[in-house]
Amino acid sequence: MSDDAKAMSEWVTAVTRELGIEVGGDAVVDTVLDLTSDVAHGVSRPAAPVTAFLIGIAAGRADDPSVAAADYARKIAALAQGWEADTERGVASNDQSQRA
Repeated sequence: MSDDAKAMSEWVTAVTRELGIEVGGDAVVDTVLDLTSDVAHGVSRPAAPVTAFLIGIAAGRADDPSVAAADYARKIAALAQGWEADTERGVASNDQSQRA
């Protein structure tokens, strides 16, 4: 395990304890890192942590936050990957009836 991976693991463990939550371990960390990479490269670097925060809020409101977070991360990563190609900024990404 690299020093960065060890520091990340220790940090996530400390934060989850402090917040009194449980996460799905390395899979959740990998999902967040992949998502923020997609957003940072496809949209902008500052958008990455804000996006992760917004997904956390949305997932926290769901019946099963872990499942919702993974689902939202996939949806938003796809949105970020196609961001430069998408010219209809005012249309929700999942509202196909509003697309041309």
